[in-house]
Amino acid sequence: MKREQSLRHRIKLLTWLFIIGLFISGVTAIPLQGELNLLVKFSGSNGGSSEMARWFLRIRDALAQTQAEHSFLFYGTDWLAFGHFVIAIVFIGALRDPVRNRWLFDFGLIACVLVMPYAFVFGGLRGIPIWWRLIDCSFGIFGFIPLWFCRKWTTELEKLCSRKS
Repeated sequence: MKREQSLRHRIKLLTWLFIIGLFISGVTAIPLQGELNLLVKFSGSNGGSSEMARWFLRIRDALAQTQAEHSFLFYGTDWLAFGHFVIAIVFIGALRDPVRNRWLFDFGLIACVLVMPYAFVFGGLRGIPIWWRLIDCSFGIFGFIPLWFCRKWTTELEKLCSRKS
């Protein structure tokens, strides 16, 4: 019984971590221009000559121009945020019953793995620097780790529960 409680606690903790990560990731897709202004300010990119500084300034200027001339394009990032929120909500099923909803961990693991080819293919097509694509890939890696443990522990929990029956 103690092992079962421990597994349930760990699964719940890492599932919450994943849900919160999705939620925060979604929230950051909305105020892009303000976030980039802060990034430029705090990274010291203003007047910087590094590749990263030039990239941050280029993005900042493009976002400012887009906001001024075509703000409706930001509706796409609003929907990106919505997608993150909906996926986070779906994982509540894994909180409620991790064994019955183990497929959610499989789904999340697949999605995390797919972040990498997606970032490299579409980032390359859009001219995104390789170092930025690696940052994007890190979201898949950081999401994969807690989900992998949840999947592993859920399988163990299922075996424990089936022995009791």
